[in-house]
Amino acid sequence: MPCDGAGKEVVPEAIKVLRAAGAGFDFQEYEVNADQYMRTGEPIPAQIWADLEKADSILFGAVGDPRLNDAAYLAGVLLRLRFELDLYVNLRPAKLYHDRLSPLRREDRRKIDLLIVRENTEGLYVGMGGRFKKGTEDEVAIQEDLNTYLGVTRIIEYAFGAAQREVVMVDKSNAMTHAGALWQQQWKAIAKKRPDIKTRHLYVDAAAMQLVRDPTQFDVIVTGNLFGDILSDLTAELIGGMGIAPSGNINPETKRGLFEPVHGTAPDIAGRGVVNPIGAILSASMMVRHLGHTEMANAIEGAVESAIRAGECTRDLGGSLSTHEVGDAVAKRLKD
Repeated sequence: MPCDGAGKEVVPEAIKVLRAAGAGFDFQEYEVNADQYMRTGEPIPAQIWADLEKADSILFGAVGDPRLNDAAYLAGVLLRLRFELDLYVNLRPAKLYHDRLSPLRREDRRKIDLLIVRENTEGLYVGMGGRFKKGTEDEVAIQEDLNTYLGVTRIIEYAFGAAQREVVMVDKSNAMTHAGALWQQQWKAIAKKRPDIKTRHLYVDAAAMQLVRDPTQFDVIVTGNLFGDILSDLTAELIGGMGIAPSGNINPETKRGLFEPVHGTAPDIAGRGVVNPIGAILSASMMVRHLGHTEMANAIEGAVESAIRAGECTRDLGGSLSTHEVGDAVAKRLKD
């Protein structure tokens, strides 16, 4: 699903790299984009949705269009996929492939390799709330933060399963006392069952400060929907910017997954051949790892790192190549 803007440029490069890596997958491309929505009023047509529900995995580009000031389109595509397929784990890794990409001081750049495990189907993004006396000076707007026992428990349990050495739970329980109490309760209960993994709790403002001070201290961070969204954009900048950041949305029980670069549609540069495809390529690597092809995933990631170290990248990473040329550079390393 390339969808809109930059997605139409980067998804073909990711598929090119998958083919070069020997992926014998059957690909089916679907027209889910702003043009289709403006014609039909359907974010995802019914027949396409039926196919997506049966797919082993979804490789996603980006959704959004400057012509549409319509939250229903975004909600009807990406949020529908996350919520209705119950893709409750949002994975946002941040790995530094070359020192030159990080804005941090040299001594803070070593071995940035962390994972944000973000709850993906609850929190403030479910859309509960409303606007009373809309358009008047007396207007009241309410946005409700939904947290359930099931949702909090399963995302914390997943984080412990993903950790190598430590899980840091991030919340704002000192201010958000009701939701925070549920997170704290389940955090403490699950941590007791995993004495082999170190644990730490940070308020979200302290976590942001610590990420900038020394991101190498982190292994796995687990947090709610909103805080995970914000902190993962910060970690993306620490490793070279949004163009290099991948993500996955998965359900470990059903094995469903949707994988997408974090950068969005990038309307200011889309269509000019300069969009960085690395985020999409690394998202494809996450996808094949999720599907059980570990060696292929490692090979793709290694080819990306090699291309970056050789300077064969787009301008945002210090290179001069086009979107298509970066895809070729990564694919060539997999064929050689």
